[in-house]
Amino acid sequence: MGAIKSLLSERTIEIIKSTAPVLEQYGEQITRRFYELMFSNHPELLNIFNHAHQKQGRQQKALAASVYAAAKHIDRLEDILPVVKQIGHKHRSLGVKKEHYPIVGKHLLMAIKDVLGEAATDEVIEAWREAYGVIADVFIQVEQQMYDEVAKKQGGWVDFRPFVVQKKVKESDVITSFYLVPQDGGEISDFLPGQYVSVKVQIPSEKYTHIRQYSLSDVPGKSHYRISVKREVETAQKPAGIVSNYLHDHVKEGDVLELSAPAGDFTIDMSKETPVIFVSGGVGITPLLSMAKSVVKQQPNRSITFICAAINRRVHAFDQELRMLAEQTNVSYYVCYEQPSEADRTHPYFKKEGFIDASFMRSVIGQTNVDVYMCGPIPFMKTVKEALQQCGVAEERVHYEFFGPASQL
Repeated sequence: MGAIKSLLSERTIEIIKSTAPVLEQYGEQITRRFYELMFSNHPELLNIFNHAHQKQGRQQKALAASVYAAAKHIDRLEDILPVVKQIGHKHRSLGVKKEHYPIVGKHLLMAIKDVLGEAATDEVIEAWREAYGVIADVFIQVEQQMYDEVAKKQGGWVDFRPFVVQKKVKESDVITSFYLVPQDGGEISDFLPGQYVSVKVQIPSEKYTHIRQYSLSDVPGKSHYRISVKREVETAQKPAGIVSNYLHDHVKEGDVLELSAPAGDFTIDMSKETPVIFVSGGVGITPLLSMAKSVVKQQPNRSITFICAAINRRVHAFDQELRMLAEQTNVSYYVCYEQPSEADRTHPYFKKEGFIDASFMRSVIGQTNVDVYMCGPIPFMKTVKEALQQCGVAEERVHYEFFGPASQL
């Protein structure tokens, strides 16, 4: 990484840094135009990209933030290496390859020129061409290393592999689990608790394939993978989930799904002994359940607190699995229902009605020397993060994952 800076002239670095504020201002316009141009010239890439995130503008926002971060840190790209690795995991699971990068670069430069007009002088475009080449090389190297690692792993594979749905289990009114075994009968690679797989489906009514990421919701070391999928219904903010509804309504036991090898950097540090707090909102429970079960198995003396938030009992998945965990002396389990029924209030672990707040967090964690892992809808995680700050938990002790393009809390 130290050699990156020397690949770019001082003048190029100066131009890139001077255009960073412009990118902050026009970033989403540029990325929106970029996707229009790229998909118009390369419709085959629609087989890789998430169409729903395109329509909602989430992908454009995420890319704009990444391009801006790269411009801002162009003289010290090692600062954004954690972000590169996070995106690299996703790219590897999607099957993004080295040959895709020149296509992206070409259309990104076209979009910059289109949106900025006369401000995008030849010198600015040339500087961005050089800088993009260097940034792309960083991604290509990181991702190639990931492809190599997964190929060498026992039971590992590159790209997609057919898996048979061995079992389909309804976990709540909205979440269903799929137990998946490899069609070839071979081994499957281990994974780190918290990781996900990409699932590729060809829906009969759709022109392009769809790929979605789903957390592995059980512990590693079994002969199957388990994913647990929430049915995404249509709301005023977003359309119904094409893939989640297809999996719920049409995929049955014996059917075949294509899976990537496990990926992702939202994992738990098993070398630490500090008390660990898991805070889940809705389907955000999936990576955290895998983590909690793994800690119980591998660190039987480590203190665990699992706070599970859901709208009500009907949509509360994995309650029985968490009750079994709570039988261990080192595990505390708390249930928060936003809109509980009278019957919901009789749940033996029911602790809080409404939203999680600082006073509730203070009452259940009782100290600041803890590591927190949370996952759920963005507004939920913002609320929990603020509550933790008010309790004095340091920001670096709070770990979280977004379902969808990376964002900021």
